[in-house]
Amino acid sequence: MLVVKIGGGSGIAIEPTVADLAGLREKGRRLLLVHGASGETNALAERLGKPPRFVTSVSGIESRYTDRETLEIFEMAYCGKGNKAIVEAFQKRGVNAVGLSGLDGRIFEGKRKEAITILEGGKRKVLRGDYTGKVERVNTALLTLLLDHGFLPVVCPPAVSYEGEAVNVDGDTAAAMLAAAFQAEAFVMLSNVPGLLRDVQDPASLVARIPAKTIEEYLPVAQGRMKRKLMAAQIALAAGVRRVVLASANVEHPVTAALAGQGTVIE
Repeated sequence: MLVVKIGGGSGIAIEPTVADLAGLREKGRRLLLVHGASGETNALAERLGKPPRFVTSVSGIESRYTDRETLEIFEMAYCGKGNKAIVEAFQKRGVNAVGLSGLDGRIFEGKRKEAITILEGGKRKVLRGDYTGKVERVNTALLTLLLDHGFLPVVCPPAVSYEGEAVNVDGDTAAAMLAAAFQAEAFVMLSNVPGLLRDVQDPASLVARIPAKTIEEYLPVAQGRMKRKLMAAQIALAAGVRRVVLASANVEHPVTAALAGQGTVIE
């Protein structure tokens, strides 16, 4: 099993990944694709007069503040345009893809956070009414059923809380949990950068190899979303996934290139 996560930020090309996965599937690879749609969510939120609000946790991790209205915008972008654009791209290549969210069939399940503590202006602040959570359980039955019948699942957040509410969850973490649940041979995370860079302005500063036991040492190097990706890699590796690769989506054959070691390889 190969699990691929492609980011949804601006400047990330989808077609190279779709084409590459279609080719790998023809060669008999068993595949799952998880995607984001953060760029589309931001754009849609602006158009609807509900600009995105990002907050920083006390541990220094940035996330989207998700009240109920924001959650609905999130679902429009992720489950609607983002998901169906990828499914359509696969269908054009003759791949019978099925688009799902973690809410469907309770694929991604976890606890909704009752409140979040953030740092704002140097002070701690508690926010309530937030529809975010963390994937704690992956239910594989529906995905296995689809895979066994020749479909390619294309999955995205949100997840579902134990009480049945939709919750915004981190896509990289959700994908890592999915890779762990299927004991994937490899977990590839694609974004708009070639991997972990010591200097985000210098592609030549790529960290090519990280032994799994030393990931903590590289967290201070990671900036922005890359810190979450390293944390997701930790989750997958700790659960038995043998190899994680952080690589660029904007190259020819991005998944094949990542599996060949083009990017940051953690194993």
